[in-house]
Amino acid sequence: MRPHQGNNHLRDIEMQTFTPCLWYDGKAEEAARFYTSIFKNSKISGITHYGKAGAKASGQTEGTVMTVSFQLDGQDFLALNGGPHFTFSPAISFIANCDNQEEVDRLWEKLSEGGAKSQCGWLTDRYGVSWQIVPRALGEFMLEKDEKKSERVMKALMQMTKIDLTALHRAAESPH
Repeated sequence: MRPHQGNNHLRDIEMQTFTPCLWYDGKAEEAARFYTSIFKNSKISGITHYGKAGAKASGQTEGTVMTVSFQLDGQDFLALNGGPHFTFSPAISFIANCDNQEEVDRLWEKLSEGGAKSQCGWLTDRYGVSWQIVPRALGEFMLEKDEKKSERVMKALMQMTKIDLTALHRAAESPH
């Protein structure tokens, strides 16, 4: 925090922010448009293009999209057309916390279209980015003080691809 300045009785709070940068091979704008069409309160906030110097240094074509700044539900992202040098891996994923089963279902279907579905709410989208589509209630179940209850939830979760909130509730309340 900064100290008080002048007669201002409010403190300016500096917050460290992080912006994930996603590296694409020519599909940065397409990916950003795809993501912003899926998540509410989302937008593309800026697009830059390779100029002569940037194109020469990167091996990209002058005039093509270099970066796309966008937000998904208020979270800033940057998509970079950097070429084929790097690809995504499931070692990094984005968790989409959902309020209900309808939201889980909607995000699961839209993000997995053209990609691959995996276990426990994980999927890889058509661009290779890994996502976890998770109901917020899962965190509550996992923090449950009753270890038997959280263990039953974990056992049920391990049998799922898309997470089924009703099945998790059933597992939590099951006497066995």
